Amino acid sequence: MGFGFSLRQFANYLKQGLQFVLQLPEDPLIMAALRDLLPPVKSTTTTYYDHSNDPWFRQRFNSSEAEQTTVVTHKLVPPYLERKGFVPRRVEDFGDGGAFPEIHIAQYPLDMGRGKSAKPGSKILPLTVDAHGNVAYDAIVKQNENAKKIVYSQHKDLIPKILRNDEERDEDEDLQKEIEETTQETKAALEKIVNVRLSAAQPKNVPKQSSESKYIKYKPSQQSAAFNSGAKERIIRMVEMPVDPLEPPKFKHKRVPKASGSPPVPVMHSPPRPVTVKDQQDWKIPPCISNWKNPKGYTIPLDKRLAADGRGLQDVQINDNFAKLSEALYVAEQKAREAVAMRSKVQKDDDEREGKERAGTAGISSESSF
Repeated sequence: MGFGFSLRQFANYLKQGLQFVLQLPEDPLIMAALRDLLPPVKSTTTTYYDHSNDPWFRQRFNSSEAEQTTVVTHKLVPPYLERKGFVPRRVEDFGDGGAFPEIHIAQYPLDMGRGKSAKPGSKILPLTVDAHGNVAYDAIVKQNENAKKIVYSQHKDLIPKILRNDEERDEDEDLQKEIEETTQETKAALEKIVNVRLSAAQPKNVPKQSSESKYIKYKPSQQSAAFNSGAKERIIRMVEMPVDPLEPPKFKHKRVPKASGSPPVPVMHSPPRPVTVKDQQDWKIPPCISNWKNPKGYTIPLDKRLAADGRGLQDVQINDNFAKLSEALYVAEQKAREAVAMRSKVQKDDDEREGKERAGTAGISSESSF
């Protein structure tokens, strides 16, 4: 189901209708008609938020009541002259009274002067000493507004200087003397460092300028009234002109090469002679040939390999034991030959004797048969 106008046109119509309703006077009939058109109200009773049930308000309310009902319990304060070791830190330590002047610590009766954020006992002073190495207990009274003031907290501050004993005077004199010596040493060391820095920045070899002047008296060659106001003699004053040490040099120094000394020692050469074939062969250096690598695959003769190996340059030395060994082998061979010949001869003799014996026995047997 479609409408005859778009949503934008509907919004414009609604806007015009609201403007028309707002411009109408308060008429009871119109208000009754609007009340009939609007839906009925669900609840006409007004509700209030109970803050006492809220946990946040309950905590604040209970804490305020507890603060109102707290009662400060006072501790028993020891009597005067018996307060050694007594250190008042909390409110109940003061016994509903003021501070104790004979106890030299920071005291806050009824928390007066104590910062709300600061915790009791958190402000601890560091241990300090005076010039003589003694513990400075008066650092407690030199806090806050007394930090920039001179606080007299020692017994010697009450004694006039004219009544001090000689020991204190001697100590002060020794201390003053030590301070002066240290000051002089420090001053000398600083002056030494400063002088070194200044001497490095100042120009060196500054010529001394003489302030002496000379007076020269002479007679000019032209003697007439037109020259020198008619005077016959003149006196001039000669003064050396001052030299500016920072002025650049007027002359350029050119470095000249050092003059040659005595001639070198002559080198004696032998007379030239023709090079023979043997000299050429002696000066010939064989190429470097490896016994393991041949990447190009060249066919290298054995003589070149042996020449590259350097075997021809070595003298072969044969040990004497080789001769002894060969001689021993030769002697052993001769003895073995003699032994073999002897055995063969003995064997031959035995064979001949056996043959003769066989022949003799054969003749005897034939005669017996006849």
